[in-house]
Amino acid sequence: MLDLIRLMRPHQWLKNGFVFAGLIFSQNWGSPDLLVQVLRAFAAFCCISSMVYILNDWRDRTQDALHPVKKFRPLASGAVQTPSALGLAAALGLASFFIASLNTHAAWLLSLLALYVVMNLAYTWGLKHVPVVDVFMIASGFLIRLLAGTVAVGIAPSRWLLLTGLFVALFLGFSKRKSESFHTPEQQRAVLQSYSPALLDVLIAVSMTATLTTYSLYAISPEIQVLHGERLMLTVPLVVFGLFRYCYQVQLGKGEDVSKDLLKDPWILGAMGAWVLLFLSTKLF
Repeated sequence: MLDLIRLMRPHQWLKNGFVFAGLIFSQNWGSPDLLVQVLRAFAAFCCISSMVYILNDWRDRTQDALHPVKKFRPLASGAVQTPSALGLAAALGLASFFIASLNTHAAWLLSLLALYVVMNLAYTWGLKHVPVVDVFMIASGFLIRLLAGTVAVGIAPSRWLLLTGLFVALFLGFSKRKSESFHTPEQQRAVLQSYSPALLDVLIAVSMTATLTTYSLYAISPEIQVLHGERLMLTVPLVVFGLFRYCYQVQLGKGEDVSKDLLKDPWILGAMGAWVLLFLSTKLF
């Protein structure tokens, strides 16, 4: 049972937190109905993302068995057999679509889940070997989560918020590739042969700059000023610090697993905590 849970990678469910962005930034968390809708979307994405991880591990199990680190994964090590893994994947997929069907805007959510599956299967079966395309596929998954937490539950999405989500996902994706480049050649994924250190540095810098620009423009936009006052604008320095600190972690070889690395650095956690306190505070002006 423990190996089956490991196969689902529940620690990666943190990434599905993007689903809550629309609810939080629209300040609709006081609506019980919307909260239930978003929680269902979150649960659906937890199930479908775990299904995708299982299919990815099944697809790569032979190669992973030769990898010095990945050989300990449940399928690569033989701790979980193929029938059990595929059975669990099928159950998770059915559970995801069933949960999504309960939502008021079920058609939207089901469509986004289907798109998420198609894109991830395309990534697993070939696109992960195509430079730049590989990271854009990962970033698109985060954008789909943002849309699932907005249009799929009846919340109008902000264009600036969607752009910010896209660029922060690209930043994290290229940072992941940078941290992976510190591995020994036998541990590196094949696509890294097409990324030079200088190119990765440029891509990280551009995506981080775009993230800061779009978030800042979002924070000072008239409609957001009406909704949040000056609070969101005051969080901009915290976002700048958090991204800079993450860059520091990446140059140390960290950042390969965002879900784990974000929870290990006390300075990033402190910035996140301060952001939450500012965001939840009463209007200052």
